[in-house]
Amino acid sequence: MSLVQLSPRVEELRRLLTDFVQSECIPAEAEYQQALGSGPQRWQAVPAVMERLKRRARKLGLWNLFLTKEYREGAGLTNYEYAVLCEIMGHSPNIAPEACNCSAPDTGNMEVFAKYGTAAQKERWLKPLLEGRIRSAFAMTEPAVASSDATNICTRIERQGGGYVVNGRKWWISGAGHPNCAVFLAMGKADLAGGKHGQQSIVVVPAGAEGVKVVRPLTVFGYDDAPHGHCEVVFDNVWVPAENMVLGEGRGFEVIQGRLGPGRIHHCMRSLGMGERAVELMVARVQSRTTFGRQIVEHGVVLDYIAKSRMELEAARMLVLRAADMIDKVGAKNARKEIAMAKVLVPSAVLAILDRAIQMFGAAGVGPDTPLAEFWAGMRTLRIADGPDEVHTRQIAQLEIREQNAKMAARKRSAAGVGPPKL
Repeated sequence: MSLVQLSPRVEELRRLLTDFVQSECIPAEAEYQQALGSGPQRWQAVPAVMERLKRRARKLGLWNLFLTKEYREGAGLTNYEYAVLCEIMGHSPNIAPEACNCSAPDTGNMEVFAKYGTAAQKERWLKPLLEGRIRSAFAMTEPAVASSDATNICTRIERQGGGYVVNGRKWWISGAGHPNCAVFLAMGKADLAGGKHGQQSIVVVPAGAEGVKVVRPLTVFGYDDAPHGHCEVVFDNVWVPAENMVLGEGRGFEVIQGRLGPGRIHHCMRSLGMGERAVELMVARVQSRTTFGRQIVEHGVVLDYIAKSRMELEAARMLVLRAADMIDKVGAKNARKEIAMAKVLVPSAVLAILDRAIQMFGAAGVGPDTPLAEFWAGMRTLRIADGPDEVHTRQIAQLEIREQNAKMAARKRSAAGVGPPKL
């Protein structure tokens, strides 16, 4: 659903995408998992079904929808319009986003290249990413420090001759295990003498550069998320040319804030789709099984579960659409409170919905025959990824206090007959 009338083009994209996800992506999930198999081969090749779906998505015009109209390389949509479409992809989160070239971390990395990249960086990295020929990874989080405070990041990016040498250990680097991963955007300190937010920089590191080592894939509640994975990666005296610096030394925070705002809301959009699929599965389940002489749906608590799930999902959707609309109108920086609220509320709401759906499936809900357990693992992780709930909650409170204080000051000036302060 949408709060505003969507254009005929977006309505047609929604119709096409809904049919693509329901008729082609969801039915392909079992084939995809079977093709991955088990063991080391899970990291060595992309199942053929994915390439087939990518060709199909391109033919339907469902490609690179995430890159908004401010970028000439994008599909020309607003963040609000993309929110409506991205939710549909969330019904099949392991298949549909990649099939449409709209999966993380590539979306955020492509936006970095599109927004901050040089002409040479765009030609070498953005172009093949937009074409879906390569994948990428964003290397920020580190095992040795509390990375929720990005000023702690201690990887070194040191100037050496005509380039930079990168040394550091990263982990939970999504996409690093993918056989098509060709490039990292790595964050580290280039200027130790700079201010608190002026020490970090972002450099482009080719995945095949000497000294780049993917140490191991990490599991998320037992899921390895092959073939893209979440890996521990070491950069050991990795040399890159000076032109691989993104935007400039000491501007890492500027880059990540430009990247993470839209990326956080994209996660929330897809989460709504996962919540919708959970409700669909729950409703079908409780009408197909009998306990104690009655259909499960006839038990009062089950109706309560369904009603609560619908209310919570609708409320979460409104907040996501509000945040997307604010990004369109005032930019991600000025919409940071709305983004933070969505980032905190949506995963928790969808987690509650998934928990109810799992309860209705009983033992089947925690096994591999439905997507519910894997969805739950992803949602629980999202309460930590891209900043833990506590960080965003703190920011929400600080912004709210600032806004309330400004209102009180304005009322006092008005009562005293004094105009607004001069800027």
